[in-house]
Amino acid sequence: MSFASNVRRDWLTNPGREIVSGLVVALALIPEAIGFALIAGVDPSVGLYASFSIAVIIAISGGRPGMISAATAAVAVLVGPLVRDHGVEYLFAATILMGVFQGIAALLRLDLLMRFVSRSVITGFVNALAILIFMAQLPQLTGVGWETYAMVAAGLAIIYLLPRITRAVPSPLVAIVLLAAVTIGMGIDVNTVGEMGKLPDALPMFHWPQVPLTWETLRIIAPFSLAMAAVGLLESLLTAQIVDDMTETRSDKRRETLGQGIANFFTGMIGGMGGCAMIGQSVINVKSGGRRRLSTFAAGILLLILIVVLGPWVAQIPMPALVAVMVFVSVSTFRWQSFADLRVHPWQSSVVMLATVIIVVWTHDLSMGVLAGVLLSGIFFAGKVRQLVTIETALSADGTTRSYAIGGQIFFASTDRIMESIMFREDGVTAVTIDLTQAHFWDISATGVLDKIVLRLRGEGKAVDVIGLNEASASLVEKYGEHDKPFASLGVVGH
Repeated sequence: MSFASNVRRDWLTNPGREIVSGLVVALALIPEAIGFALIAGVDPSVGLYASFSIAVIIAISGGRPGMISAATAAVAVLVGPLVRDHGVEYLFAATILMGVFQGIAALLRLDLLMRFVSRSVITGFVNALAILIFMAQLPQLTGVGWETYAMVAAGLAIIYLLPRITRAVPSPLVAIVLLAAVTIGMGIDVNTVGEMGKLPDALPMFHWPQVPLTWETLRIIAPFSLAMAAVGLLESLLTAQIVDDMTETRSDKRRETLGQGIANFFTGMIGGMGGCAMIGQSVINVKSGGRRRLSTFAAGILLLILIVVLGPWVAQIPMPALVAVMVFVSVSTFRWQSFADLRVHPWQSSVVMLATVIIVVWTHDLSMGVLAGVLLSGIFFAGKVRQLVTIETALSADGTTRSYAIGGQIFFASTDRIMESIMFREDGVTAVTIDLTQAHFWDISATGVLDKIVLRLRGEGKAVDVIGLNEASASLVEKYGEHDKPFASLGVVGH
C-alpha cells in the first residue's frame, strides 16, 4: 500500500468518529493517569504529561492503529522504590533508558517471542485485567452516599441502552456529559476528578533529567529501566494481539515494539513517566468506534487541552460517571465464553488460563501471571509431546537379534522414556537394530541418549546398527553425536 493510501486510511477515514472516540478516551485517561502518578510517588502532572506524550507519539510511530498507550499501573508500580530512594529526576532518566532498551528489543526481534504465548495465557491475561479494572473502581464505591451508586447505575443504563436508539455518538461520552451536567446543575455531592489531584495549567516543556552522567547513575537506573521495558512490551504486545482480534485486523508487532521505545524515550525528556498500551482504554476506543491512528492522536491532544485549557471544568466531572465507563470496560473486556470453555477445553488449557488469572489478580503483576502461564504451557506441551513417542520392539526367531522401532519427537522431555524401554543385559542377544525412520531429533539431549544406548549395548558385546535417520536428525547426530566417532570404541563420551 502506498504512503498516500496509508495516510488516507489512518488519518482521513471518518475523522469525526475517530476524534469523538479520542475524546472519550481522553476523559477516561485523566483520573487513571493521576492515580498512576500517585502510585509511582510523583506529582500528577508527571502521569498526565506522560499520557499525552506517549499517546501522540505512538499514534505516529506504533504498529497497532487504534490502540491506546499512556502511563500505566504496570509500569508505575515498578518505579516507586526508585523515586523514593533517588528522586523523580532518576525516574525521567530511567524512562529514557527504558525507551533505548525497547528500541534494542525491536532490533533483536524480541516481538517474535509472542509466538510462545498460548491462547489460554492470553485469555487469562484478558480476564485478569478485566478483574483488576473492576477492582480499581472499588475505592470510589466504598464509604460514599447513595447518590454515587445511583449515578453509576444511571451511567451504565445510558451506556448500554443508548446504542439501541442511536450509535451516532459514543454512549460513554453521552453518559459522562449528562452526569456531569446533572451533578453541576443540581449541586450533587459526589467525588470529582479535581479531588483526585491537582491538574497542571501549563504545557510540558523539554526537560533533560538532572542526574550525573556517570556509571553509578547507570547502575542505579538500568535494573528499573530493564524491568519497565520488559513489562511495557509484554503488556503492549498482548494488548495489540487482543485489539487485532477485536477489530479482525493484523498489526506490525516489530513496529509497535520500536514505537513504544520511541514514545518512552521522548516522554522522559519532557518530565513524564514510562508507559505502555492500556487494554481498558483500547477497549473504550474500539467500542466507541476508534480504529485508526487519528483516534489515538486525538486522545493525546485532547487530553492536553482538557487539563491545561479546560482544567476547571474537567475538575468538576463526577467520578461516578467515569466509574460507570470503567465498569462497562471491565464487563466488555472479560471473556465470558471462557466459563463455558472450561467444560470442553483440555484440562491443561483451563489450568493455564486459571493460573494466569489467579497470579495476576493476587500479585497485581501482569508479567508474573503471563510468565507463569507461559511456563505452565511449556510444561504441559512437553508432557503432551513426550506421550507421542512410540517404541516398538521385537526379537528375532532365533533369539539373537533385538530390534527397536522408535517414532515421534525426540528431545529432552522424551529421552528418559526411550532409555527406560531399552532392554540391557539381555541374554542370548548379540545384535541390536535401532530403526529411527519415524523419529525426529530436536536437540543434543536426543543425540546424547542415542550415544548412551549405543555405547552401553556395545559395551555388553552387542553389534548395534542405527538406521532410518532423516536428513535433519542425521545432521544433528553427525555434529553432536559420538557413538559413530573413532574414539567411541575407547568408551570416551562427552555427553
